[in-house]
Amino acid sequence: MDLQLTNKEFLQDRGDARYLRTIKTPTHRGMIMDRNGEPLAISTPVYSATGQPRIMLSNTAHWREIAEVLGTTVDHLEALIAPRSAREFVYLKRHLSPQVAESLRAANFPGVRLLEEQRRYYPTAEVTAHTVGFTNVDDAGQEGIELAFDDTLSGEQGSRKVLKDRLGRIVEYVEQIKPTVAGRDLALSIDKRIQYIAYRELKIAVQAHDAEAGSMVIIDPNTGEVLALVNQPSFNPNNRGDLIGENYRNRAVTDTFEPGSTMKPMTIAAALESGQYEPETPINTAPGYFRVGRHLVTDAKNFGQLDVGGVITKSSNVGASKIALSLEPELLWKILNGVGFGTSSGIGLPGEATGHLGDARNWGDIERATVAFGYGISVNAMQLARAYSVLATDGILRPLSIIKLDTVSGGERIISVDTSRKIKRMMETVTTEGTAKAAAIAGYHVAGKTGTVHKSVAHGYAEHRYLSIFAGMLPATRPELVAVVVIDEPKNGEYFGGRVAAPIFAKVMGEAARILELTPDIQDDADNDRYRLAGTTDRSMNPGAAQ
Repeated sequence: MDLQLTNKEFLQDRGDARYLRTIKTPTHRGMIMDRNGEPLAISTPVYSATGQPRIMLSNTAHWREIAEVLGTTVDHLEALIAPRSAREFVYLKRHLSPQVAESLRAANFPGVRLLEEQRRYYPTAEVTAHTVGFTNVDDAGQEGIELAFDDTLSGEQGSRKVLKDRLGRIVEYVEQIKPTVAGRDLALSIDKRIQYIAYRELKIAVQAHDAEAGSMVIIDPNTGEVLALVNQPSFNPNNRGDLIGENYRNRAVTDTFEPGSTMKPMTIAAALESGQYEPETPINTAPGYFRVGRHLVTDAKNFGQLDVGGVITKSSNVGASKIALSLEPELLWKILNGVGFGTSSGIGLPGEATGHLGDARNWGDIERATVAFGYGISVNAMQLARAYSVLATDGILRPLSIIKLDTVSGGERIISVDTSRKIKRMMETVTTEGTAKAAAIAGYHVAGKTGTVHKSVAHGYAEHRYLSIFAGMLPATRPELVAVVVIDEPKNGEYFGGRVAAPIFAKVMGEAARILELTPDIQDDADNDRYRLAGTTDRSMNPGAAQ
């Protein structure tokens, strides 16, 4: 009677306090896929070993066997358990192999239990590491997409009440308190096939040129979707134990650089938009240098009389500077800012640097002159690719996306259709008769621009340290792909953008065009031969012209 009536509630509460527990029910993290549904990150069930300190401290005779199964030592177990004797459980070892988990289950050591968890697996490993990122042992996003979309991917844990026996084993599920909400799957804009080719060719080039690092970005300019994003050095997110944290950096968005001569098409765009210039307007670049105040702007050689198009073809710093100094600084700034320099690309990946575009009101003559050929301004590879996408789309700036899009933004007009098309035709000559013949791809008109940039150091520019850059698009008559290649400090004797970065562009974009079945825009055999020969047999390029 006393148990059933008088003290029932008190005794029930005391019993519940000892045996009734609320536990979290894990949720399933969403899968990350490429644009075609190929898995880039998936979660697989694994077991972790946990221990109940009070029970284990009462059964130390089993510790040596437990340590052997877990591949650790008795001293390590003691260090884990003894200071935590008041806790209900501690982790003994996370994410066990199936063999170790089965051994623990069979042994049934007092106070040792298996806890089911999820472990992230990355099928494409190093190829997509910087884009996809990785999670930590608790399945929380740490880098890349895993971090940027952690809330979407992780879902929400649930909870339920359970009854446990004196050994901590669940003997009954009492009720569901909060249901689990599974994480959502994400389809990226990345095309795994193109991503792999870009990764392979970039890695080969970085090793061949003994370079410090490299990046490549490929964009569909008509949608703003990023089809490939790769960096070197890379890392394996499935095995991060011995890797250097520096390699985690997504250089394509975190590292800024002066774009050098890849800026010249934007300068010429401003010139055409001003109404003062046409592609045929003559520009005298003789005698190959130009004094601006106390400073001297130089070309690799004396190009003499050029037209505006020739300034791009020959990559004349003198010509670009003279043009920029004849323009209102606000007009040049408006074009550069309009194509996205000095602002975030909007890609949404962690750690993006916005670069630097100074206020035109603070530009002196030398700042105007040097910005015209890509010094005194800084960008990242993603921003540079977005800027070239504006030229590719006849002057329309679209938001970039690393997520596959269902609908495409109408975008914002930055440059007129007429100006954009004229610039593309000028950039075509770079790959047929200018500094980037190695970027030519048989079957396609290719438009682009090289850059060879002295790296900035504490007190100026390093004499023998360079960035080799190529930015371009194809088919140039109706661009469907835009790419930027950046190689950091190539050595082994080559450093010009036309010789280091342009060949990477040709190899990757040629394969990408085949994969996507892009219709060739060269039908004339003679024209096709000219492109093919430009890309494969010409070795007479004047090194000084490769800017």
